[in-house]
Amino acid sequence: MNLTELGYLAGWRVVRALPRPVVAAAFRAGADRAYRRGGPATARLRANLRRVVGPAVPDAELDDLVRAGLRSYARYWMEAFRLPALDRAEILAGFRLDGEEMLAADMAAGRGAVVALPHAGNWDTAGAWVAAMGWPIATVAERLRPEAVYQHFLAFRRNLGMEILPTQGGSRPTFDVLADRLRSGAVVALLADRVFSVRGVEVDFFGSPIRMAPGPALLALHTGAPLYVASLWYEPDAACASIEGPLPVPGPREGPMDVRTRVLTQRIADGLAAGIARHPEDWHMLQRIWLDQRASPDDAAQPPPTTGQV
Repeated sequence: MNLTELGYLAGWRVVRALPRPVVAAAFRAGADRAYRRGGPATARLRANLRRVVGPAVPDAELDDLVRAGLRSYARYWMEAFRLPALDRAEILAGFRLDGEEMLAADMAAGRGAVVALPHAGNWDTAGAWVAAMGWPIATVAERLRPEAVYQHFLAFRRNLGMEILPTQGGSRPTFDVLADRLRSGAVVALLADRVFSVRGVEVDFFGSPIRMAPGPALLALHTGAPLYVASLWYEPDAACASIEGPLPVPGPREGPMDVRTRVLTQRIADGLAAGIARHPEDWHMLQRIWLDQRASPDDAAQPPPTTGQV
C-alpha cells in the first residue's frame, strides 16, 4: 500500500471518528494553506474562475473567490469521508433539492430520468439522498490509479445505495446498461462538465470551446427519458441542488443523430454554466477544460476518482 492509499484510508477512518467542528476547522485551515501556497491546482482554479466571472471582476474579488472555492472543495472531501457514517435520516436532513417534485413524479410514474451534473457542491451527497429517498440510481466511474483507492471509492458509493458501472471493461456496454436502467425507472446521474477523452462533443462554455461528455444527451435521445440539468452548491447547514428541465429534446426532423446530440449537449452546457455562474465558489474544477487553455504538466495528473461520464 502506497502513501496515497494510506492517506485516503486514514481519511475515511479518522475524519469519521472526530467531532465535525474539529474536522471542519482542520479542513478549512488546509484549504487556506493551499491558497497561500498557490500551487498549480490553485492556479488552475483561479484561471477557470476567471472565465466564469469575466475580466471586469477585480483581482481582489477573484482572490476571495478562489479562497472560497478551495474551502468548498475541502468541505466536499470532509463530507465525503464522513458520509458513510451517516444514517438515512441524517442524509435526508443534510441535503435539499429544489425541483424534487419533478423527480418524484418521474419515479412515481416509473419513468427513468437523466440528470447532468457539474463537479460542484457535493454530488456524492446528492446521490446518497436519491438512494435514501428509495429511488434507484445508477452512474459510472472512471477507473483510476491507485487501484486500491478506486476500489474503495466504488465500495463507498455502492454502500450509499448507488449502482456504479465502469466506463469500460464491463460484461455489457455501459451505455446499454444505463439505457436499461432508465427504461426500468432509475435515475441516471452523470457528471458532464469535463470529459476525459477526445470523444467529447465540442460546445461553447462561458464563451470558449470545451469538450463535454455526450452520454446524457445520447441517453435522452435513445430512451426518451426526461433530461434535467443540475446546479449544486453549499449552504452553511446543508448541501443543496436544483434541477431544471426537462430540456427540450430535438426530434428527427431537426437533423441526424450527431447533430441532435450536439444541439442537446449545448443545451446541457448552457444549463450547467448558468448554475455555476450563480455559485462559482462551489465549482470544484481544478483541471484544464477549455480547449484554448495552455496545457501544463500538472494537467496530465489524474484527478481524484469521480463518478459520472459515459
